[in-house]
Amino acid sequence: MDIKEYFARISYRGSHNKPDLSTLSDIFQHHIRAVPFENLSIHCGEKIELDLEATYNKIVGKKRGGWCMENNYLLSWVLKTLGYDVTLLAANVYFPEHNGYAEEIDHLLLKVVLDGKSYIVDGGFGMAYQMWQPMELISGTDQPQIPGVFRFQEESGIWYLEKVKRKQLVPNQSDSTSHNVEDEVCRRIYLFTLQPRDIEEFRGCNAQLQTAPDSLFVTKSICSLQTADGIRALVGWKLTEMKYNYRDNMDLVEVRMLADEEMEKTLKEKFSITLDKKFVPVNTSTLSLF
Repeated sequence: MDIKEYFARISYRGSHNKPDLSTLSDIFQHHIRAVPFENLSIHCGEKIELDLEATYNKIVGKKRGGWCMENNYLLSWVLKTLGYDVTLLAANVYFPEHNGYAEEIDHLLLKVVLDGKSYIVDGGFGMAYQMWQPMELISGTDQPQIPGVFRFQEESGIWYLEKVKRKQLVPNQSDSTSHNVEDEVCRRIYLFTLQPRDIEEFRGCNAQLQTAPDSLFVTKSICSLQTADGIRALVGWKLTEMKYNYRDNMDLVEVRMLADEEMEKTLKEKFSITLDKKFVPVNTSTLSLF
């Protein structure tokens, strides 16, 4: 595993001699724009391994993406290699259709301490709820970013992450019934505590999320990538491209349904992904990822 190869993978050419907030933010933004959030392995007969070397070979060597336990585990190695103080944390993701959080931990994120301040670094949430910058761990303070306003709320040692949503302009609305959630002004994302975690504690959920029939990642094939001004995402056969703050505090959402024969080309052109095995798209869950 070579840090210079990782920097080449994310097209990062900046300084990395001093582990400060500016360098952290720069590397983080390069990562989320180069490495997709994706679970395509599940839908082309591959196993997602919770092994740092395997993850490095997949994301850096094969130029693939990954889900939270791959993206953030790799980022933890990168940041530790550069001299940052990094701790693994665990979260329970919010599911709006159940109006509640997952009962068991199902998300890996990072805490980085810099100059006495703690920051949450999460390069593995994807879709429209992906933070674009490290967030200072302070409760009740709006932290505006290009994707929207994020904030933490802390209650009795439990931290909650939420995002204030903009309205959405969807020109071809007929292709998209789930986007137009006008009454949802603020989306809860996940809850977490500051209890340090070991990667071994994620083995159970890493296996469960790949195999449980009701797992979001089994019922949806997902590939999303942050762009210079928004995101693009392929969920099942639906390709969505979003431009943040397109006008008047409104995000532009363009949707197109793809045919099977378009999938391989779309993955290559839009996400720079080439798969080794046959990909079978799936989208049987009604959960909106936007």
